[in-house]
Amino acid sequence: MNRKYRKTIISGNWKMNKTASQTKAFAEELKTILPKTKWCEVVLCVPYVNIPAALKAFRDTRVAIGAENLHAESSGAFTGEVSADMLKDLGVKYVIVGHSERRWYGGEDDLAVNRKVHAALSAGLHPIVCVGESLEQRNLGVTGELIALQVKTALSGVPADRMRRVVIAYEPIWAIGTGENARAEQANEVCQSIRTVVRKLYGARVARSVTILYGGSMNEQNAYELLAQPDVDGGLIGAASLDAEPFMAIINASNQGE
Repeated sequence: MNRKYRKTIISGNWKMNKTASQTKAFAEELKTILPKTKWCEVVLCVPYVNIPAALKAFRDTRVAIGAENLHAESSGAFTGEVSADMLKDLGVKYVIVGHSERRWYGGEDDLAVNRKVHAALSAGLHPIVCVGESLEQRNLGVTGELIALQVKTALSGVPADRMRRVVIAYEPIWAIGTGENARAEQANEVCQSIRTVVRKLYGARVARSVTILYGGSMNEQNAYELLAQPDVDGGLIGAASLDAEPFMAIINASNQGE
């Protein structure tokens, strides 16, 4: 982490977990153990149906609420979809874009991710843009080229003055929900390469300011080592964000060196 230049973010991604009532119970537990001082930006990205409950439960706290997906269009005949404007009107601040599970189950390609990034930014949201490689791709030695392509495509057409609202999350597909995770040095190497791509696109000043998260099975055991890396600015947390105490342990790990 480098707090001098950029924000540290610990974001939960609940995926398809918890009901509205369970969201309220989680909030009550987390609020009792949240520190009084602001160490990092805490975000919870929850299922659409839980957003109103989460916003209400975390009202008057530092916890920002995010969504797990959005549609690229602002309105239209898209049954079952939710637009960026709808999320913004609710009070959502962040939205995950291009998660590997959306790419796999929803068939989203890099161009679709780019359209969603633009939709989120146009509505005033902060997109958390996910990039990552499969185990096969890593073994082929194409991680760097693949990640660079994903980042360049996702950010295509995004002006420099909007990059302050963009968060990038490196989530190695082979480490999501498997209990496996990249070694701290591996995670930092890819996060550093992402920053290099951003620097080539926008210059050093913008690259220094962009928050890059690690999103591959970060938990209370490995968070400290991962967050000690200079180019890992936080985490996109899956399973460990579903329970208040492990999630709080990761938030605490983000306070190292303070």
